[in-house]
Amino acid sequence: MGRRGGGGGGQRRPLAPPHRLPLLLLPLLLLPPPADGLFVTDYFTRTPRKLSPFRSFASIELFHFHIPEDTVIAVWNLITFKEQGGTFGDQCPDHSITVYFRSGAPSVINPLHTHFPRDTAVPGSFALTLTWTLPNRTTGVFNVTSPLPGDWFLAAHLPKDEGKISVKGLYEECQYLFQPQLIVQRLVNIAVLYPGHVTEQTMAPHNRSCLYKVFVPSYTSRVLVEVLRCRGAEGCPLWLRVRAKAPPLHNSTALDCREHSPCQLVLDLPFWQHWYYVLVEKHPGVPGTVSFQVTVQLTDCSRPSLARPPFLPSSASMNMPHSFGSAGGLALGDSPPPASPNSTKNPAPAPAASPAGERCWPVRPTLRNELDTFSVHFYIFFGPNVSVPPDRPAVFVINLLPVLDSGGVLNLELRLNVSSLCGENVTVFGCLNHEVPLTSGDNTSVTCETESLAGFLLSVNATASLSRLRIPYPQTGSWYLSLRSLCATEHGFEPCSNVTAEVYLRAYLSPCINDCGIYGQCKLLRTNNYLYAACECKAGWNGWGCTDNTEAFSYGFQLLSTLLLCLSNVMFVPPVAIAVRSHYLLEAAVYIFTMFFSTFYHACDQPGIVVFCIMEYDVLQFCDFLGSLMSVWVTVIAMARLQPVVKQASVGLCGAGGECTHPDGYPAALQVLYLLGAMLLSMALQMDRHGLWNLLGPSLFALGIMAIAWTARTIRRRHCYPPTWKRWAFYLCPGALIAAAAVLLYAFVETEENYFYIHSIWHLLIAGSVGFLLPPRAKPSGRLGHPLPRRKGCGYQLCVNEQEELGLVDPAVASINSICTS
Repeated sequence: MGRRGGGGGGQRRPLAPPHRLPLLLLPLLLLPPPADGLFVTDYFTRTPRKLSPFRSFASIELFHFHIPEDTVIAVWNLITFKEQGGTFGDQCPDHSITVYFRSGAPSVINPLHTHFPRDTAVPGSFALTLTWTLPNRTTGVFNVTSPLPGDWFLAAHLPKDEGKISVKGLYEECQYLFQPQLIVQRLVNIAVLYPGHVTEQTMAPHNRSCLYKVFVPSYTSRVLVEVLRCRGAEGCPLWLRVRAKAPPLHNSTALDCREHSPCQLVLDLPFWQHWYYVLVEKHPGVPGTVSFQVTVQLTDCSRPSLARPPFLPSSASMNMPHSFGSAGGLALGDSPPPASPNSTKNPAPAPAASPAGERCWPVRPTLRNELDTFSVHFYIFFGPNVSVPPDRPAVFVINLLPVLDSGGVLNLELRLNVSSLCGENVTVFGCLNHEVPLTSGDNTSVTCETESLAGFLLSVNATASLSRLRIPYPQTGSWYLSLRSLCATEHGFEPCSNVTAEVYLRAYLSPCINDCGIYGQCKLLRTNNYLYAACECKAGWNGWGCTDNTEAFSYGFQLLSTLLLCLSNVMFVPPVAIAVRSHYLLEAAVYIFTMFFSTFYHACDQPGIVVFCIMEYDVLQFCDFLGSLMSVWVTVIAMARLQPVVKQASVGLCGAGGECTHPDGYPAALQVLYLLGAMLLSMALQMDRHGLWNLLGPSLFALGIMAIAWTARTIRRRHCYPPTWKRWAFYLCPGALIAAAAVLLYAFVETEENYFYIHSIWHLLIAGSVGFLLPPRAKPSGRLGHPLPRRKGCGYQLCVNEQEELGLVDPAVASINSICTS
């Protein structure tokens, strides 16, 4: 007999108080707008969801937002409130709530400080803890200035609890509901700079800054932004700031034009296929008007000796998104606009030839093969063996689809063919970078990081020929893998000569890390229309791949818990023997059914590797629950002793011989009652297997029938039934106390940690209580007991078996129709 309770649902009400919106918009109003800037405010909200205590990432609540381009500030309003029984839960305890923020993919969180699997990269995220300011609600605000555009994910959870197993419906559960709201303010009509053209701008005294943006296509190795002909009251009192994907911040790449002439800002290895934002900002306290020119030069690394010509092909051929420019900027169309005396002048001269180190090598694509959800293999043309020449890197690109691929794990594996090294001490380095390949001009460099880039380094050599990398919840877009071979010398690494290393390359996307191993289950989860996968560990194992065995159950402990839960059902053997001895054959069959399916259900329900299933888990669970409830039902009905009452009714309907009885001795009406109970219990279990009323309802109904039968017999006999103190003292009271103790343990003491022995005690107590409560049945005997003393008034004297009055035998054996005429 096993039952694991679940939490009940509650009513959810979205709370979005309008009086708080002006407070949230206050940070937006304090922002200084750029020249001729126009702000647009967008508002997004999500439905409140019930938070759960953290056990694994499968227990968190995930929210998905999309921030549009050109956003200057995003404000999240985090509303949390309590509910209990459909009303505000003022009496619920104050549990802190942790919220995580990440751009591009869900956060990889580790609040329990478990160990990650080997070769696993953990991306960072923002975290915020909410405390309660009011008895039943609290509100937090999270501001992000110039956030990255695209997908943002919020993850929220409660602290880890003690793992108490509660019976559903036993008491009103405290629910903590969380609702995030997002307000963004974005700029429209940002001026667009066309590479190679000069844009003139005059900054009025009341304006502090001018914002531009330029699109950087693929195969761009350098971006040069320059301010020309700057004229102001104090020379050139301007700051030049540049940032990718979003408007610049105070800590973005910056240059003070007062101290540098010419005012040029150079960005090496820019992100491909992204907008770059250029902010020209006036120094504080500078009076008067400032006029200047700004131009952008892009270096094409596929032709390192040339800059990109000013007259580029159409934006469609460059994979450049169309954008509408404001006054003073450029609108990207199919051809560059004509020169204008007030905005764009003749093309700026191209810079000199680029160094050889800025050359970029051809990028080899990969073939995407989708097998299932988050099961994608990336095949290399003419692979999987890759030749890495000594004089140049081999570059590959892995494209992850937006939203669809960010909920899995990106796996990369490098295996070196040692026989291809020809005895040389060669090391092959691999750099995995997001959105731009890292091919440094320094041939001896073994790093995958620059001032603006951070990648992942892999290396293989003759000693360690295998290297793996796992990235849970990777950011979508293009991932570039650059492979280079270097030879180790006394002075460090140097370029190899005439040695082409051969590497086996495998890249694939999987739902979980190693499918969560043998002590975990990989679950596919969904929040609205977003899918993601996470491991749910068991048997005390923890971590993202269920590889942390700090609190893991040993094999001996797993075997002991399985044996306790299974062998404790042997306690049903004595009740079965008592029922057979007393001719309760139907009750004995129910007890055998319960003992059998409870044993094999718990053998299949184990969290570790000591598991044995003879049927499907759902079938075993249903039969175990049904047997448990039927055992209660038939035991209480047997205690009610309905046979005499039904027998009396049968005398009037079927004759004095009682022809309406079943061949095995049970009246037909009693058989109907047993069958009706089985059908109703099956229906209730199919509706809700963990509900409180599935156990309490049939028990109360059967106890009601027993109480009515005992009360009717007490009134008819004019004596308490059962009439002897021995029956109460040695059978009914001990059995009731044992059953009550079992119910209390089951409902209030059982937790995840003590489940295996508390539930085993539950088995022992329930089976023991049945042995005490099941009434005995007398052997067939033709002798009748002594007649009762004659009572005045009715003129008859009933001859009743004395043993039946003691509550020890079944009165159906001795005919109650025996009467003695006075």
